[in-house]
Amino acid sequence: MQDNLCVAISGTPGSGKTSLSKLFQDNNISVYSVKELAEQYQCIGEVDQTDGAQEIDIHRLADEWENKETGLVIIDGHLAHFLDVDAVVLLRCNPNDLEIRLSKRGYSEQKVRANSEWELIAGNWSELLEFEIELPILELDSTGQSPEDLFKKVNQWIAEGLPYSSVSEESRVAIDWLKS
Repeated sequence: MQDNLCVAISGTPGSGKTSLSKLFQDNNISVYSVKELAEQYQCIGEVDQTDGAQEIDIHRLADEWENKETGLVIIDGHLAHFLDVDAVVLLRCNPNDLEIRLSKRGYSEQKVRANSEWELIAGNWSELLEFEIELPILELDSTGQSPEDLFKKVNQWIAEGLPYSSVSEESRVAIDWLKS
């Protein structure tokens, strides 16, 4: 494993980012949420009354935040891949299961639909390609896996030196819910 490594755990809301990040935290790894960082750097807006979310100025946060810690650091959040990180773990979840997870959280029907459609069309991959985020990326399907299983896979990937080809190549073999 690299001595200093900052890893984004990204994915659609409800894909399991926080559950996975908690396991890192439970193992004495520094974990920060994008929301915490946005609050700390005053890059967060008011609560949107239509969906209950707070807008984060992720581009300003990316300009202002820099990881100064040593060792492994985890950044948890669906916008984490926009920050200055060394690698990205992209969690994916079957859109049907995602709808169930988000409904249980009390999300509005509109918000559930918007997030499940984002997952269906691989919105995170679109962002990675559009913004040319050329970092090691590990895509994991969290649908039928426990956070503990995902934790083992992420640690194995890190121990193996973050094997990766390119964002373009990885996106070609990415999970495609439309074909399933």
